[in-house]
Amino acid sequence: MTVISDLDKGTIEKAYARWAPVYDIVFGAVFDRGRQAAIQAAERIGGRILEVGVGTGISLPHYRRDVRLTGVDISVPMLKKAHERVAAHRLGNVEALAVMDAACLGLADASFDVVVAQYVITAVPHPEATLDEFARVLKPGGEIVLINHIGAETGLRRAFEQGFAPVARQLGWRPEFPWRRLTGWLDRAPGMRLIERRPMPPLGHFSLIRFGKDALAAAA
Repeated sequence: MTVISDLDKGTIEKAYARWAPVYDIVFGAVFDRGRQAAIQAAERIGGRILEVGVGTGISLPHYRRDVRLTGVDISVPMLKKAHERVAAHRLGNVEALAVMDAACLGLADASFDVVVAQYVITAVPHPEATLDEFARVLKPGGEIVLINHIGAETGLRRAFEQGFAPVARQLGWRPEFPWRRLTGWLDRAPGMRLIERRPMPPLGHFSLIRFGKDALAAAA
């Protein structure tokens, strides 16, 4: 399947290099409820957790210490902040932090119990290919946990998102990302199913989304 991208890797890397020094200040409190919900969902499964788009590592200290964490991100400046956070909090349960493309993970098949991606799917060039990679590295019986903005289907919010889209792309994300892209991916993803979609603050514009991988599914 060919996916035409309207974001490119270079734009995303430059955008997040600019965000790195101020990301926690600007987005820390705004996204906290969603972040905590994603952590709680991941901890219900436990084991080895992969956080894709780990950014500055703002989530890492909030996980229980009995789960094992790996974080990957495309942004070197963001990961530098994450390394500093791991050292400052002495997070011995963080097994690795690495620069990695979400759509081409250098990780083994079926090697994680949970894949967490917070505010990521609308900020990658190829969302469907990225989800394919999440499913590939996920163990049978595991879950993909997403926190993400889903574009409005109708109304004033949809009109605003469509109008704001060109500016948002320069900032590294798609405000008008439709739910049908996720359901379309799910329709062709063998062994994957939707477990939950729950609106999240602020104002319900974000969703907690959980996909499960069938226990008998072979590694993709």
